[in-house]
Amino acid sequence: MTTLPPPERILRALSAATLLGLALGLASAAQAETVLRRANGAEPKTLDPAKATGNWENHIISDLYEGLVTVDVKGQEIPGVAESWAVSPDGLTYVFKLRRDAKWSNGDPVTAEDFVYTWRRTVDPATASEYASNLYAIKNAEAINKGEIKDLAQLGVKALDPHTLEVTLGAPTPYFLGLLTHYSTFPVHKGSIDKAGKDAFKEGHLVGNGAFKLAEWKPQVQIKVVRNEHYREAGQVKLDAVVFEPTEELAAAIKRYRAGEFDLVYAASAPADQVQWFKANMPGHMRIAPQVGVYYYAFNVTRKPLDDVRVRRALSMAIDREAIADKILQGGQIPAYGIVSPGTNHYPEGAVADFKAMPQAERVAEAKKLLAEAGFGPDKPLKLTLSYNTLEAHKKIAVAVASMWKAVGMQTELSNSETKVHYDALKQHDFEVGRAGWVGDYNDPNTFLFLFQSNNKALNYSAYSNPEFDRLMDQANNTLDLGARAGLMKQAEAIALRDMPIAPIYYYVSTNVVQPYVKGWEPNALDHHLDRYVSLEK
Repeated sequence: MTTLPPPERILRALSAATLLGLALGLASAAQAETVLRRANGAEPKTLDPAKATGNWENHIISDLYEGLVTVDVKGQEIPGVAESWAVSPDGLTYVFKLRRDAKWSNGDPVTAEDFVYTWRRTVDPATASEYASNLYAIKNAEAINKGEIKDLAQLGVKALDPHTLEVTLGAPTPYFLGLLTHYSTFPVHKGSIDKAGKDAFKEGHLVGNGAFKLAEWKPQVQIKVVRNEHYREAGQVKLDAVVFEPTEELAAAIKRYRAGEFDLVYAASAPADQVQWFKANMPGHMRIAPQVGVYYYAFNVTRKPLDDVRVRRALSMAIDREAIADKILQGGQIPAYGIVSPGTNHYPEGAVADFKAMPQAERVAEAKKLLAEAGFGPDKPLKLTLSYNTLEAHKKIAVAVASMWKAVGMQTELSNSETKVHYDALKQHDFEVGRAGWVGDYNDPNTFLFLFQSNNKALNYSAYSNPEFDRLMDQANNTLDLGARAGLMKQAEAIALRDMPIAPIYYYVSTNVVQPYVKGWEPNALDHHLDRYVSLEK
């Protein structure tokens, strides 16, 4: 026979079990991570600030590192590692005072010598940094990067003491502080590079100085960063972690967002059907805002017949930009007839292509005439390959442009590849016509026009070279007066638009998809957002 316990013993046991369950539940809730899940576009090629080139890499790097200057929630420049700075009257010398509480994620202090080491490393030809030209404003940077000066110590950057950095420029650079918000200028940790070499920017080795530190990198799956307890304002960071997933298929990412799997989707070039669906069904989720950026097709001027300006001009004229912006994209994009995005600081009015005022029918007729002059016609049609990186919107635009080119007698073969492969081909000039886009690294016309300078080997996809363009840009970069500088740059832009190494198509708007409970994320002209400001208020 089974002996039953008295009722009060049962009650006590039940009460104890209930209390234990409640305690465990509270403990579990207290231990639950606050995690922001981001659909991030492409898979990063690297997390090395000197070697990264994509926005999708910037999103992660800007969480892991901090420069002398950073941005606030609205994208405006504010002190970062430097708590203050002074500029000489001639605009050539900057003296930065570094914060004494700035630390690396392993607890080491961040010092002025870290910036000396980093910037020497970036301009060192051996590093092969594609963004080395971002530092060309610094005295001797370009000559060092080109191998004309071998001594890295000749770079115009000096540690006056552990917390004072002196930077000497080669010419006045009005946008220099804005440039320092770009990841290519962020410091890297010499000790970890000396120890781990090429693995220093991978899981288990990366040492940063940002609000987060690298916890996990599973290629093509996810990258996870967690709060950096050594960050100077760690107590103000609301997120425990951020998870970035590579999502080149935007439609699939949006589907997962609607299912609650993502809090934020980087939706660059979102197609019209997605834009309209969100407007109708989830208003307020797609954050559309003006952005300093341009979408364009690059013509490889080293390939025949694209070395003929008549061919390049014909192809550009045949593109109906209004149809692309208004019918295919429908997100407020502005048809582009220039290189520099409207609203760019220090540039009240840019140059535009001379055919902007022509009706599209007249442009098509002129394009046919130019192709005929270049030797192409019904008996000898122009045949070219248009390459683009895999994304639904890029495909729709490419199909539309191929149809527009067919109307002027051109036969177009479309070729798509994943982002890394596509951009590697652009940089190696292994293409005929290639889709590209550029979002400003800083808010100044130079961020667009420097792409077409002869010395920009990595980002001048067209391999365009014009001595007069280079001369005007050099003159502009030595001009302190902003009005005179803008005039010189407008002349340079006009020359590039005459030579037509690219066909600008539209000016960007940012089209990110953000859950309403994500706070501290505000649209801005550079589409630059730091997760240190974000909180989740579900």
